[in-house]
Amino acid sequence: MSAPKPILEVKDLKMHFPVHGGLLFRRIATVHAVDGVSFDVRPGETVGIVGESGCGKSTLGKAILRLYDPTHGQVLFHGRDLAHVHGNDLRVLRRDLGIIFQDPYESLNQTHPVGFILEEPFLIHRIGSPEQRRTWARELLHKVGLPESALDRYPHEFSGGQRQRIGIARAIALKPKLVICDEPVSALDVSIQSQILNLLLTLQKEMGLAYIFIAHDLAVVKHVSDRIAVMYLGKIVEFADADTLHHRPLHPYTQALLASIPEPDPSRSVEDKPVLEGEIPSPRNPPPGCRFHTRCPYAQPRCKTEIPSLIPWADAGEAHRVACHYAGALQPKA
Repeated sequence: MSAPKPILEVKDLKMHFPVHGGLLFRRIATVHAVDGVSFDVRPGETVGIVGESGCGKSTLGKAILRLYDPTHGQVLFHGRDLAHVHGNDLRVLRRDLGIIFQDPYESLNQTHPVGFILEEPFLIHRIGSPEQRRTWARELLHKVGLPESALDRYPHEFSGGQRQRIGIARAIALKPKLVICDEPVSALDVSIQSQILNLLLTLQKEMGLAYIFIAHDLAVVKHVSDRIAVMYLGKIVEFADADTLHHRPLHPYTQALLASIPEPDPSRSVEDKPVLEGEIPSPRNPPPGCRFHTRCPYAQPRCKTEIPSLIPWADAGEAHRVACHYAGALQPKA
């Protein structure tokens, strides 16, 4: 059976930010936050985006939603290019798009009660009467496991996990088809993270949601994702289904991320695991060639000059793509 048609197609998306300075405040540099990213999302699936802090994950999510205007590329949502939609047309399309932010405290207006926060999406899109909006707000609280009494309370009166539930309720208020989860559990206690992840999975099943799940923790991403894209310095370096990526990573960066997951069995040796050394280079001045070559234990002269393309590996077809000149035959450099 062929895979369903994607609801979202990101094609060669770039998000560059100018850096100004000097006496005349001229443009002196460019930050290449996202630099040629392509992937798709199918109905009802979760695509994980994983990588170190500063690799461009959150910027990618915001560019898809047009919270930033992309520098280049296409963001096709049901065939319409969000990168070139404006005004009321963009507002209408945004009914089908939601976002859950990392910090549930900063993302909620502390001066408004929860009831108003949950009614606001309906107000912006002019949907329903005041009575209907109040009823929908109660139903949203029920969906995310909060009592009706929360409607008249303020965000600061809740714990971090409860505030994130409010943020989730707001994100699903208009019954979107795609929700971008921008590190939704990284600011929460470990004991609360599993509750929020299970809530997201339950809502996905009930509402048929598709997720783009952004995180730096590969173990969390694997738990919730169908497919995973690994990002490094603005580019996707590997893209595969979650099980394949976990059991047969091809890119040395992916291998290092997997090796960084804590080992629950203290009797197992970790001496042979690859260790990722050094700091991620600045997106203001990315290295030439393969951007990972400055930290790669397998780097060869070719890696310093030639940019690897994200291409299918061996007989895996589009199911497993990797951007590495020596994928599958990596040997440590002398």
